[in-house]
Amino acid sequence: MTFLISRALADPNADVRGRMINAGIMIIDRHGRDNVSLLFPIFENYLNKKASDEEKYDLVREGVVIFTGALAKHLAKDDPKVHAVVEKLLDVLNTPSEAVQRAVSSCLSPLMPSKQDDAAALVSRLLDQLMKSEKYGERRGAAFGLAGVVKGFGLSSLKKYGVVAVLREGFADRNSAKSREGALLAFECLCEYLGRLFEPYVIQMLPLLLVSFSDQVIAVREAAECAARAMMSQLSAQGVKLVLPSLLKGLEDKAWRTKQSSVQLLGAMAYCAPQQLSQCLPKIVPKLTEVLTDTHPKVQLAGQTALQQVGSVIKNPEISSLVPTLLMGLTDPNDYTKYSLDILLQTTFINSIDAPSLALLVPIVHRGLRERSADTKKKAAQIVGNMCSLVTEPKDMIPYIGLLLPEVKKVLVDPIPEVRSVAARAIGSLIRGMGEENFPDLVPWLFDTLKSDNSNVERSGAAQGLSEVLAALGTDYFETVLPDIIRNCSHQKASVRDGYLTLFKYFPRSLGVQFQNYLQLVLPAILDGLADENESVRDAALGAGHVLVEHYATTSLPLLLPAVEDGIFNDNWRIRQSSVELLGDLLFKVAGTSGKALLEGGSDDEGASTEAHGRAIIEVLGRDKRNEVLAALYMVRTDVSITVRQAALHVWKTIVANTPKTLKEIMPVLMNTLITSLASASSERRQVAGRALGELVRKLGERVLPLIIPILSQGLKDPDASRRQGVCIGLSEVMASAGKSQLLSFMDELIPTIRTALCDSVPEVRESAGLAFSTLYKSAGMQAIDEIVPTLLHALEDDETSDTALDGLKQILSVRTTAVLPHILPKLVHRPLSAFNAHALGALAEVASPGLNYHLGTILPALLSAMGGNDVDVQPLAKEAAETSVLVIDEEGIEPLISELLKGVADSEASIRRSSSYLIGYFFKNSKLYLVDEAPNMISTLIILLSDTDSATVAVAWEALSMVVNSVPKEVLPSYIKLVRDAVSSARDKERRKKKGGPIVIPGFSLPKALQPLLPIFLQGLISGSAELREQAALGLGELIEVTSEQSLKQFVIPITGPLIRIIGDRFPWQVKSAILSTLSIMIRKGGIALKPFLPQLQTTFIKCLQDNTRTVRSSAALALGKLSALSSRVDPLVSDLLSSLQASDSGVREAILSALKGVVKHAGKSVSPATRTRIYTLLKDLIHHDDDQVRMFASSILGVISQYMEESELSDLLQELLDLSSSSSWADRHGAVLTLFSLLRHNPSTIFMSPECPSILLRLKSSLKDEKFPLRETSTKALGRLLLYQVQSDPLNTTALLDVLSSVLSALRDDSSEVRRRALSAIKAASKANPSVIMTHLSLIGPALAECLKDSSTPVRLAAERCALHSFQLTKGTENVQAGQKYITGLDARRIAKFTEHSDDSDESEDEQASS
Repeated sequence: MTFLISRALADPNADVRGRMINAGIMIIDRHGRDNVSLLFPIFENYLNKKASDEEKYDLVREGVVIFTGALAKHLAKDDPKVHAVVEKLLDVLNTPSEAVQRAVSSCLSPLMPSKQDDAAALVSRLLDQLMKSEKYGERRGAAFGLAGVVKGFGLSSLKKYGVVAVLREGFADRNSAKSREGALLAFECLCEYLGRLFEPYVIQMLPLLLVSFSDQVIAVREAAECAARAMMSQLSAQGVKLVLPSLLKGLEDKAWRTKQSSVQLLGAMAYCAPQQLSQCLPKIVPKLTEVLTDTHPKVQLAGQTALQQVGSVIKNPEISSLVPTLLMGLTDPNDYTKYSLDILLQTTFINSIDAPSLALLVPIVHRGLRERSADTKKKAAQIVGNMCSLVTEPKDMIPYIGLLLPEVKKVLVDPIPEVRSVAARAIGSLIRGMGEENFPDLVPWLFDTLKSDNSNVERSGAAQGLSEVLAALGTDYFETVLPDIIRNCSHQKASVRDGYLTLFKYFPRSLGVQFQNYLQLVLPAILDGLADENESVRDAALGAGHVLVEHYATTSLPLLLPAVEDGIFNDNWRIRQSSVELLGDLLFKVAGTSGKALLEGGSDDEGASTEAHGRAIIEVLGRDKRNEVLAALYMVRTDVSITVRQAALHVWKTIVANTPKTLKEIMPVLMNTLITSLASASSERRQVAGRALGELVRKLGERVLPLIIPILSQGLKDPDASRRQGVCIGLSEVMASAGKSQLLSFMDELIPTIRTALCDSVPEVRESAGLAFSTLYKSAGMQAIDEIVPTLLHALEDDETSDTALDGLKQILSVRTTAVLPHILPKLVHRPLSAFNAHALGALAEVASPGLNYHLGTILPALLSAMGGNDVDVQPLAKEAAETSVLVIDEEGIEPLISELLKGVADSEASIRRSSSYLIGYFFKNSKLYLVDEAPNMISTLIILLSDTDSATVAVAWEALSMVVNSVPKEVLPSYIKLVRDAVSSARDKERRKKKGGPIVIPGFSLPKALQPLLPIFLQGLISGSAELREQAALGLGELIEVTSEQSLKQFVIPITGPLIRIIGDRFPWQVKSAILSTLSIMIRKGGIALKPFLPQLQTTFIKCLQDNTRTVRSSAALALGKLSALSSRVDPLVSDLLSSLQASDSGVREAILSALKGVVKHAGKSVSPATRTRIYTLLKDLIHHDDDQVRMFASSILGVISQYMEESELSDLLQELLDLSSSSSWADRHGAVLTLFSLLRHNPSTIFMSPECPSILLRLKSSLKDEKFPLRETSTKALGRLLLYQVQSDPLNTTALLDVLSSVLSALRDDSSEVRRRALSAIKAASKANPSVIMTHLSLIGPALAECLKDSSTPVRLAAERCALHSFQLTKGTENVQAGQKYITGLDARRIAKFTEHSDDSDESEDEQASS
């Protein structure tokens, strides 16, 4: 201690003195407690000592006082020496030396427990000196003393003795700068000595400190800066959190002074403890950077100063030297960002980067990442990547991740690949340096971007980044995600596939040799990607393939080469193209060439390779593998895709120096490859191999043919069918490529080879042999046919070879139809047709297709005959062959086919007609050709065939008709109505000729569903046609119904009647209505009870038509209504309606109503009640002498019908009345009476004949024969004829009565009226037909009269006389009757009339009946 005091404390150097004082204090602290009694006297001695150089000795004295203070803390608490020491220490505080004052302050603190009683005074004394002393040193000393005292008394003394309050007042004292400065000095020392204990007061006094920064007095401002430094250096992490928001908020204040103060305080934060500094700098520096652009220069200056303060605490020497540059980059980012980044990249860092360095670097790097310049972005990303490896603590980077990572992500998806690459490496470095846990969202973001629909660039960047990240995360993590990556390579979305395949492009670079272990898993996904439908996916896969080859060509050749070889033979041309390119890369790598030489011009065989390249390839691959690879490559030089061809040619020319020589070396392997490929299931591969073989033959011609053809011929013996097929395809190509002259010398080998192949057991081989035959035919012509076809035809006869020979024929026929068909057909159609020949015809027809058009005349007759033949084995085969034949023709074959079928339909053999009909139906049903134009002819033919004598033919024709009609569009059908009517008429006539009388029904319309084929034609016309067409349709329907059996008609009654009723109710011309009514009448007659559902509608319709303006419609309606009434059980209402209408109608309608009434009474008279009959009788009795002839006729006719149901007395009265009328002077009365008598005799002859009035009636009729009025004479003749007919039928033995009537009828033959004469002849004819023997007994009376009539001038009379003579003389019953008749008529007439058929006049009789009724 003596040494320290005497020598060290007097040292002129203040720093030495300060260090020595500290050393002394440490000694006292360590050993003072044990040596108090020894040291105190020494110290007191030095203090009381006088020296010659007082000024110098004062330095010693100060030091001793400090030593004394340090020793005093070892004294007892109540030791009086302590007070003296404290006083001395307080005096020394005024020494203007910071080191001394600091030492005194440290000494005071431990002594304070002894001064508790004087605490208030002591604190007050120091505060007073602090605020009021004139000297700065004294104020500074007071501040240190106060800090030491407060520390000694404890933190509570601040409040207890009002220290903080006094300091606040000092801060706020605007009048005294010394007070403000003193308060700041105290604040600084308190912060320094109390440390974090003072933190709560720091927060309170922060606003006062901020104000002090903008104080007008420099000394105050400087004190504020020192206070701020002290405060910041002592702040805890929590303190920083509390202080920082206030300061940052101050930056937003409008007052520039506040801003300036906040900036200065923020600058002071550079003096925080290292841990707090790294925490707050990321928030401070960006704000300070913003301040640099403030509008107020002083604020800007404060910002620069603050940043310099941050720079001043940087410990890294490299960064420290760059601070000015970095500050320029922060101050003027536009001009200096790039420069700063360049400087940083040029700097070699030996020391690690601390937090303040990062604070200055990061804003510049952040700015660089956001620049437009790619170069700047690249440099910034590079620095980001390097940062992690340079920082002292990786966690120092954590605050900046949120700022930098979004920008690095943006750079990662930059359009420029180099920039993306640097950014990817930067992200990898960040993950590697800081761990994945600090980037929780990065890997998911990379995967999401990889799947995004955005641009390829973004996906590529994400892939690159992800590859670096996965490399950084280690093998285990990579193996976890690899299955998911491979799975997504086949994702349904193209963008996802693209992104994930792009990953494989970057893995080799990021993972290096390590990735080699996963090639086996990855290669299939890449090869699949090469065939993707999306171009960007294909590009990604190809890019990945190129990179794999680039990195692993030598190390993983056994793995890569097979995959690429398989790709060359893939069905997808894109995979082939990519595989060729990758194979090229592999071979270039192996050969040691770049493969980038431009091979323009020259032939395909002129390459850019050298022998050395070839040797290198053989050395690495081995000769066999090299031959296989080159064979495959040569084959795809002729690929169907031009891009594949170009790629293969480029590779070939790059690695093959001498093409002819190389081909000779690889020929066996090449042929093997080609034959295998020619037999491939892939059509494209076969085509490629064929073209390659063709090119080989074209280029090397005669040099290779002797080698190739024997190999191919031998290949047919190969047990593998697919290889035999390949041989056939190869032969085709060889023959197509070789010249004709070259081939001729090989015909002896070629023809047997193809012949053998055509009879091969496997269909595919035969098919390919057929194509080879076609090629052979081009060169050999008829020689090929002459040497091959006969052999095949001969083989057809052998059961063992027939099937294969037939297929062989089919194959050559499919390629050379016109040339071969004429040779084959004559042999096959030889009759009788065998089962095999029928099968062969069908098979060949299928192949010949339209080539059959002109051979139908040869084939069809044989097939039609066989279809209907007796051989049950041949029938189905012939049928199948015929079906095939009719379906294979094209438009040109329609006419010859139809012609043949029509010939068949007209054939005399039923079986051929049947077969032809079937084929017509089959053709129209199944053919895809347009046949509407042919349909009418077929429909007409088939309808006529419905009346065929063969029932089976009828059924087949009906089926065929259905099919033909169904093949025609609905809208066309109505145009066939006239044609169908004509055809039905022809069929009816044909049937009539067969039947010779009686009702005519066409057999085809007696089948079940008989009308189904034709009904649509008529109904379509009826519903949608023109008025004329509707009329035709209605008439046609009627004609159709007439020839349809009642049984078959039943199911069609409703479908026909409904539309007819609907149409007749509309406003159509009378012709349509008349036709419909006519058809409905026929339907009522034939349909009968099946019409019951329509009775009310029909009755209403007919009654309505009775009122029509047209007579024809009215007549038809009346007729139909009469027939309809037969179906009704209650006719009284109908009769009542008619009678009511009769009284209120005009003449035309009256006739129609009377006609209808007659029909009702005639058909349903039994159903009419007596009262209604009486009403009819009463009304009509008055009408028989009506002025209108027609009314009289209808009235008399109706009376005749109802007479059957009249009482005897009533009838007797009527007869009496008629007899009276018949002698009336009015001819109308007479006419009416005779008409009624005729009607009575017609409908009720027996009752009249037996009545007492009969003789009077006969007399009246006789007298009427002489009446001057012709109608009376005609009607009397008809009445007498009825009387005669009844007489010969019921009482032929009453000769007198018979002769009486007969003589009256004969007298009519001399009447002036030809009509009366004709009626008399008809009466005699009817009697002759009813009882020929009776009439023949009276020939002496009849004969002369007939002879006269045969010479009558009137043709109708002569014709009637001929018919009458036919039956009267019974001329058809034998020659003796002819001879007997010659007594009265000439022999010529007798023989001529005898030739008439007995029923030839039936239609005439029915007409007479109609007229008389």
